[in-house]
Amino acid sequence: ARIEVRGAERLQGPCLVACKHQSAWETIALNRIIADPCFVLKRELTWIPFFGWYLIKTGQVAVNRSAGPRALKAMLRDAKKAVEDGRQLVIFPEGTRVPPGESRPYHPGVAALYGHLAVPVVPVAVNSGLTWGRRAFLKRPRRVILSVLAPIPPGLDRSTFMSRLQTAIENETRALEAEALSRERDRPGAP
Repeated sequence: ARIEVRGAERLQGPCLVACKHQSAWETIALNRIIADPCFVLKRELTWIPFFGWYLIKTGQVAVNRSAGPRALKAMLRDAKKAVEDGRQLVIFPEGTRVPPGESRPYHPGVAALYGHLAVPVVPVAVNSGLTWGRRAFLKRPRRVILSVLAPIPPGLDRSTFMSRLQTAIENETRALEAEALSRERDRPGAP
C-alpha cells in the first residue's frame, strides 16, 4: 500500500492523540510517526505472550474495562505519568476498530483524559480500513492516508470538546474514504 501522512508537524510536545481506529495499520503507523508513543489499550492485550510483555515493558496504559471507576482512576494516573515523562498519549476514542463508513459512540475516557491532563488533543483520521480490513487476509492496493488535524486546546467544557473531537475525526475520515475511492474510480482501466 502507498502511505501518505498529512499534518505530522502538528504532533509536537505533550498532547493526547485521539485517532480513528479502522485497522491494526494505525497502531504501526503511529509508532513510526511518534518517537515514544504511549497507547491507552485494553488490559487483555498484555496477556498475549511476548507482545503483551512488550506492552508492559514499554509502559503502555493498560485499562481493565471491567473495573469501573477504579479503571478510570488508574488510567488517569498512568496517563499523567506518561505525559509528565514527555510522551504523547494515544487513544482510540471509539474503544475498538470500526469498519470504514461506520462510527461508534466515543467513550467518556477520552473526555476524562482531556480534562485531567490539560494538554491539547490532536485528532487523527485514517482511511486504513479500506486497504487493511479488520479480518481481511488480503490487502487492497489503495493509498492509506493518515491525517493529523488541528489540535483542540485544553479548557473546553466536556460537551463542546466531545462534539468538536467527534465531528473533526468523523468528517475527515469520511473525506479520506471518499478520496481513496474516487482515486480508484479515476484510475486508468478502472471499471
